[in-house]
Amino acid sequence: MGRKVYVIGVGMVKFQKPGASDSYDVMAQGAARAALSDASVDYKEIEQVYAGYVFGDSTCGQRAVYPLGLTGIPVVNVNNNCSTGSTALFLARQAVQGGDAECVLALGFEQMEKGALGSKWTDRTNPMDKHVEVMNRTQGFNQAPPTAQMFGGAGREYRWKYGTRRETFAKIASKARTHASRNPLALFNQPLSVEEVMASEEVFDPLTRFQCCPPTCGAAAAVIASEDFVRRKGISSAVRILAQQMSTDYGTAFGDSMIGMIGYDMAKGCAQALYQKAGIGPQDVQVVELHDCFTTNELLTYEAIGLCPEGGAEQFIWDGQNTYGGKYVTNPSGGLLSKGHPLGATGLAQCAELTWQLRGQADKRQVEGANIALQHNLGLGGACVMTLYGRD
Repeated sequence: MGRKVYVIGVGMVKFQKPGASDSYDVMAQGAARAALSDASVDYKEIEQVYAGYVFGDSTCGQRAVYPLGLTGIPVVNVNNNCSTGSTALFLARQAVQGGDAECVLALGFEQMEKGALGSKWTDRTNPMDKHVEVMNRTQGFNQAPPTAQMFGGAGREYRWKYGTRRETFAKIASKARTHASRNPLALFNQPLSVEEVMASEEVFDPLTRFQCCPPTCGAAAAVIASEDFVRRKGISSAVRILAQQMSTDYGTAFGDSMIGMIGYDMAKGCAQALYQKAGIGPQDVQVVELHDCFTTNELLTYEAIGLCPEGGAEQFIWDGQNTYGGKYVTNPSGGLLSKGHPLGATGLAQCAELTWQLRGQADKRQVEGANIALQHNLGLGGACVMTLYGRD
């Protein structure tokens, strides 16, 4: 099993719209300095850095951390699509758990452009081409943004299977805005009703504009340390990583189901392996940060990670089991839908939120009695990283 591993410091900068943010290196340094300060450690105590981002040169990590202290330590640049930030966290945890380091920095950042993501591959095989083939075969190709077609298509398939109302997906977006209204670091803090979400322009049925996460710039960081380091430094606010799991696409991603293509079984398998590792299940969790890139994905994820039975998400949502006063509080930060989704930073922003929740430092969005937290971060192509956190 290896050594116990802890999150001892977290930090993030307020996410911004493209064109309104600082450059990636400035945002990254802001998040890293906040995490180091939160941990009460100096950069000279950091033995390795795992820097996650999707867009940029292969040494953006070095450029981001050099101003923190030119120490000559390993800087590993990580790119795993939308799960990049949690992949950096995964590697940092492995380094500490395996005994290769005592204190490591996981850093994620992204400086994005306006508009939907386009293809980055014009001179080589697109790594998403097999996923696109599934979409073309299953539902054809539309003029809407490709990711909206993928996740919207999965939601459409779910609706046809279970008769789910469009308003159910809109209710997820309304919940996200309500949570974000309590988060000063969220991009969108203005509450929205279900009716307002439904009235926004359609992107790809059943998705409207307010049901799609916006392109965002930002950075987040976490300092990861061993139990020996925590004891030696006398750190009392450490949050333990109870278990962590990464999965990639299952064969069902390449069949005839849009739900399978967007990684439902990948998330389901990841969750099951995670719970087995930890010796606890979803029933033990109070607070969840999950990958709500689109409302359809949040609904599907409820079922994939065991928060409710398959086919039970609509009842789960309308019963308020996904918010304060319910069984789980999902995305108290506002999630990707409202906090924003700077690809490389998202997984570490989720880590920061859950760390604050377990410390009791989440202010107006604090989940009462939170002692076990669950993180889910997914990227098409594909990878899913899930983490369970708790306090000793």
